[in-house]
Amino acid sequence: MKVILFGGTGMVGQGVLRECLLDERVERVLAVGRSPVGTTHAKLAETVRDDLFDLSGVRDRFTGYDACFFCVGASSVGMSDDEYRRITYDLTLAAAGTVAIASPGLTFIYVSALGADSSQSSRVRWARVKGATENALRELPVHSYAFRPGYIQPLHGATSKTRLYAVMYRVVAPLYPALRRLAPGAVTTTEALGRAMIAVAEHGHPTPVLGNGDINAAARQ
Repeated sequence: MKVILFGGTGMVGQGVLRECLLDERVERVLAVGRSPVGTTHAKLAETVRDDLFDLSGVRDRFTGYDACFFCVGASSVGMSDDEYRRITYDLTLAAAGTVAIASPGLTFIYVSALGADSSQSSRVRWARVKGATENALRELPVHSYAFRPGYIQPLHGATSKTRLYAVMYRVVAPLYPALRRLAPGAVTTTEALGRAMIAVAEHGHPTPVLGNGDINAAARQ
């Protein structure tokens, strides 16, 4: 399959890119972002754009793809309502809309979050915005899936660009085996996310929303 990857420089995106490059089912990866992913591979091509809100000038580059893995995300901490919605909802829909025109019918996998609220009734701002994004993606001419991971343990050198989070992950890393035993449905890894995306892109999934348990099960396919 041919895959478009948004957010390949982030922690989740790094893990997903690694799995795509290792998996024989993936024949080509087009990484799209504001900066290069920092690696080279025979299967990897890149489109670097300062403005990801307007991809109309490079729309032809997205033709003929089977799946799009959207791993762009931001914490709502310290952001205004308008800015968080712009980065989370507006950016995702702008990119998805362009991809849907170029490759209608492809599988679009959006990395949402545990607690996202598609009913829009939550008092938590980020949960409503994530849920609204999931809902809007289902209106596009793509096969849309929302991944709602909880705690994600980075593996194989994947690191968060946020210093505080990077430190936290290093501290938690020795405890991850215990967390996995005590709460297997609440934790996952960057490796599992990447493998699960490839599996869902290839085989689909019975439900449009996948929690940690679904993600980990798909990763084992």
